[in-house]
Amino acid sequence: MSFVPRASFPTLSHLPRSYFLGHHKSGLQKMKSLLSTIDLVIECRDYRVPLTSRNPLFEKSLEGKERLIVYTKRDLGGDGRAGVEVEEVIRTWHKPTPTMFVRNGGGNGEGRREGEADRRKSVKMLVEFLREHAQKRWKLVGHRLLVVGMPNVGKSTLLNALRAHGIGKGKVARTGAQPGVTRKVGSGVKIIPSEDDVDAMDEASKKRWKGIGGGVYLVDTPGVFIPYVPDAEAMMKLALCGSVKDSIIPPVMLADYLLYHINLHDPSIYREYSLPTNDIVQLLDNMARKTGRLGKGGKADMEATALWMIQRWRGGGLGRFLFDRVAEGALGEKVVEEEGVAPSMNQARRVERERRRERGRARGQG
Repeated sequence: MSFVPRASFPTLSHLPRSYFLGHHKSGLQKMKSLLSTIDLVIECRDYRVPLTSRNPLFEKSLEGKERLIVYTKRDLGGDGRAGVEVEEVIRTWHKPTPTMFVRNGGGNGEGRREGEADRRKSVKMLVEFLREHAQKRWKLVGHRLLVVGMPNVGKSTLLNALRAHGIGKGKVARTGAQPGVTRKVGSGVKIIPSEDDVDAMDEASKKRWKGIGGGVYLVDTPGVFIPYVPDAEAMMKLALCGSVKDSIIPPVMLADYLLYHINLHDPSIYREYSLPTNDIVQLLDNMARKTGRLGKGGKADMEATALWMIQRWRGGGLGRFLFDRVAEGALGEKVVEEEGVAPSMNQARRVERERRRERGRARGQG
């Protein structure tokens, strides 16, 4: 009998719907206060969830400021002709706002070298865009950019990559697999040299950076989550992509939602561990035994195996695909949906108070 994947995922009414923390709110307020000094806002979104990683708070808070939209982790969403078509549709969503795609690199052996070359190429294209932008708006004091986005979409990683390519310097921003590494708005990091820096360079570099003024500086910011997520599946997508700490939603539940999407895409992705299945317990048990994630008495460690499965997918080892449906009118539908259920700060406060009460009760019981 042929395998039939689940057509839908069960409703999860009890799922947490917020991850709007104190440093998210203060970071957003700080961004607003900086806007008068900013020449361009770079909004980062995760390519795997191009609609779900859009934060409507930025539409309101940064309204009127010139913007560039950068989709990070492009290589983790799949390539080929389908990938090119997805890029074209996404660009039409944002016209006339410019849209760019940056790759993460990664892979093994020859694939790793090719991935790294693709990553450098995408970063170079972004640096060239920012250079031209600054040269058209020459400023003696320098060009200031503000990078914003949901938690863990890759803002700090992007800053480090731009700095490395633009001025050849090492990492300056801390990065991590979990959200919340950046908790404060930075003071600005130089990513493109000033004209004074260029004077000491060779002729080719002088020609490239001519007319750049005081240089280009990028201000890093903490990721800002949506105050309230009305759609349970959107919360699951964001959690799988790393915008929510892994402790917020049970890992086995997340792994089950990931299995649901893998089966819709291509169940052969996990063929080294199991035949096609809709049973997450069966799949995790097989994975645990093949990877040695066993507890006492040889019993499979379901939680550890689920986390391992999720991390493998995040790195591209269990399929490269999108969670969101990318179609011409999809962004407009998303905006209408958001207007019907606007993000509520009051809802976020209620959720945060309940979370604190739960922590207090847990400490009391402990």
